[in-house]
This record gives sequence, structure tokens and C-alpha cells, in this order.
Amino acid sequence: MDMKVCGLLLALGFLGTCLAEKDCTVDHFPVKQNFDRERYAGTWYAVAKKDPEGLFLLDNIVAQYDVDSNGRMIATAKGRVVLFGSLEMCAEMIGKFTDTEDPAKFRLEYSGLLSFLETGNDPHWVVDTDYETYAIHYSCRRKNEYDGTCLDSYSFVFSRDPNGLTPEAQRTVRKWQEVLCLERKYRVVVHNGYCNQNP
Repeated sequence: MDMKVCGLLLALGFLGTCLAEKDCTVDHFPVKQNFDRERYAGTWYAVAKKDPEGLFLLDNIVAQYDVDSNGRMIATAKGRVVLFGSLEMCAEMIGKFTDTEDPAKFRLEYSGLLSFLETGNDPHWVVDTDYETYAIHYSCRRKNEYDGTCLDSYSFVFSRDPNGLTPEAQRTVRKWQEVLCLERKYRVVVHNGYCNQNP
């Protein structure tokens, strides 16, 4: 398209004519290709998260991923929560993953203190990871039946280092947040030792 025509269309507000619209359809989001759960196993520290509706771990979140003798991925996660508006405590959750046809897509069932308040059996996707530095997880609990976008999602940005991500990893993560249509929707996850002091 001629740049003058494109400029005119932009001036008239027809941005979509010159620029492709972002695709926020959940089923179109890519995930980690050839995901290797053995390389992924180990300790991850949540450094940012997009919250879902309802109660969830707030901060000081540390997840430990393991692979059992049957090759099934399991996880424990610990973090600070506030119950009933004022009861502050550390909670531990245990997650069991059910495989799907895509190695990076699971169904997640969890048990523990908060299990009776959570929906359970969430889709749980490993969107991207380099296994050594960062990982991005995504879950859509409820889709919009009209257009396939997500009405209730949550997402974690994990780091192997409790002090955060490298500048290079931060740039990569920001790009993925845009792909997931969640840019500027994450908040920083604090690690101040609360769960070490209040196990």
C-alpha cells in the first residue's frame, strides 16, 4: 500500500487497514515447542504475575517442579495469602499435571489450604522458557464464547534467580506479555522472606 494512502487512512482512523490487528484468541496463543519437563524441573521464583478473579497466592511465591517415576510432572507452590480480609499466612499448594496432546499444555489439579477456594483443574500452559533463566506460564479459566478471548486468566513470570530476571530475559518476557494480550496487567511479586519467617 502506498505510504501516502496509508498515512491518509491513519489520519482518518483506519488503523486496522495498515496494521494487522492483534489476535487475542486464546486457542491461537503459541506455547513452548518441544517442551522438556526434565530440563524444566527444579525451583522457580515468581517475579511477576497477572492475577485471576478471586483468592490467590499474593507474593513470596516459590514453585518446585518435579517429574515422578511415571514421567508425570508435579509441583508444590508456597506463598503468602490473606484470608477473610485480615488473616495473613503462608499457604502451600500441591499441583498434579495431566498431560494433553501438546507437551507444553497441561490440566492442573491442586490440593492444599486454598484448594476449596479455587476452581481446580485449570488449563496450565508453559508459553516459553529457556530452562535456565525465565519461564512464562498462562492459564485461561473462562473463555468468551463469542470471540474466544479470555474472561478470567492468570499468568506467572518465573525466574531461576530470586533476585529477578536479566535485562535480556526481561525484554523477552515483555514481548510474550504482548502476545498474550496481557501487557501492563502484571504486578511485581515481592520476595521479602515472609514465608521463611512464617512457615
